[in-house]
Amino acid sequence: MIIANARAVFSPEGPFKLTTIERRDLEPHDVLIEIKYAGICHSDIHTARGEWGPVNYPLVPGHEIAGIVIQVGSEVTKYAVGDRVGVGCMVDSCRECEHCRKGDEQYCLSGNTGTYAAIDRYGQYTQGGYSTHIVVTEDFVVRIPDSLGLDVAAPLLCAGITTYSPLRHWGAGPGKKVAVVGFGGLGHMAVKLAHAMGAEVTVLSQSLKKKVDGLRLGADQYYATNDPETFKTLAGSFDLIVNTVSAKIDISAYLSLLALDGTLVNVGAPAEPMEVNVFPLILQRRSFAGSMIGGIRETQEMLDFCAEHHIAPEIEVIAAKQIDEAWARVLASDVRYRFVIDINTM
Repeated sequence: MIIANARAVFSPEGPFKLTTIERRDLEPHDVLIEIKYAGICHSDIHTARGEWGPVNYPLVPGHEIAGIVIQVGSEVTKYAVGDRVGVGCMVDSCRECEHCRKGDEQYCLSGNTGTYAAIDRYGQYTQGGYSTHIVVTEDFVVRIPDSLGLDVAAPLLCAGITTYSPLRHWGAGPGKKVAVVGFGGLGHMAVKLAHAMGAEVTVLSQSLKKKVDGLRLGADQYYATNDPETFKTLAGSFDLIVNTVSAKIDISAYLSLLALDGTLVNVGAPAEPMEVNVFPLILQRRSFAGSMIGGIRETQEMLDFCAEHHIAPEIEVIAAKQIDEAWARVLASDVRYRFVIDINTM
């Protein structure tokens, strides 16, 4: 076994404690990655606090991982020692079902193996990227282009692909009007990506306090949803709405903002159910959809797209001892726009 230093929570209330975890010895197709940076995702908080289901503690979260390959298995062909690589929200899948064969491993019919809080094919409980090292099969590792810093690349492995995938799937591009609900870690990436794809982009945020940032990062318009006039002004406007908010909102109100045949896709994952009035759907042949991350092939495509278009998240790098403080600030929406842990401080 390989011993890694890590930060773990031992109960739903936290706090984080320094600990060690075991990583498996390398199988023939495994790579050992020295983690340099790990992003903090709202999903980490939901999971660690048991809001999405029971958790085995201690838990090491983190599924936005960027680092360097320092060892490879005997049959690895895709990577070599020294390569700059990333690991996102999953580390395995069945690889045999129709979805896996198409490159949609995130929708594996047997369920993909999450980077943390899951049981892998070896019967081990997976632990994530708030740690110094991780062992992953080469098929679930992606290459980070040289033009992307490892610190900014880390959040792309979740926030980037979670927004890129629905934008691509529902055809964001020239001539399309796209709205982004929420302007946080996911939302600011959705704005940058949709703008680079050529869409007309509008931010729908609770207030106008981040308007300057929104326009600077690629939005054409920015509206406050706490103003009732917003929903009157923008009724029937959008081809696609991407909801990035991980809290309960009035979905029916946002559905009314869609044009004929428009789609509202949810990528935020609130713990509580949301009610939907069907009339906004049926009156304009609108759709309400959901989307997860992308598959490994699409994640690589996203990284290459970001490198080509010089897209990177806005980040605040923190030391490992600041994770508790960072989590509190995430819950208070006090981050612009993604915390990234410097694993050298572990």
